[in-house]
Amino acid sequence: MSLKITNYFIFACLVAATGGSLFGYDLGVSGGVTSMDDFLKEFFPKIYRRKQAHLHETDYCKYDNQLLTLFTCSLYFAGLLSTFGASYVTRNKGRRASILVGAVSFFLGGAIIAGAVNVTMLITGRILLDAGI
Repeated sequence: MSLKITNYFIFACLVAATGGSLFGYDLGVSGGVTSMDDFLKEFFPKIYRRKQAHLHETDYCKYDNQLLTLFTCSLYFAGLLSTFGASYVTRNKGRRASILVGAVSFFLGGAIIAGAVNVTMLITGRILLDAGI
């Protein structure tokens, strides 16, 4: 039995790798953003004050906040739930519809996060963004 590597197979691998890299990029960016002072001042002032009070100590337990944890873990939660939704859409409407739903979700999530003025908007946008990924 011989295995043949086709152009379609290579393209499918590239699409899968792009999805994985988007997931990793999103995780890396959110991890960096949550430690930025401007972000903490705007959305998590209690954490910012705690960080400033313990400036010369390690970062252990400075970021102990349920809302910040929700912001961070929404990546995994949205990914889990959207997997089930994507399989349903793909099975019933096709791959193109699944890609379009993901793209719209990603766009809306990015727009909401860009205009976020409170934590609720931030988390809602992140869930939509991550569901798109």
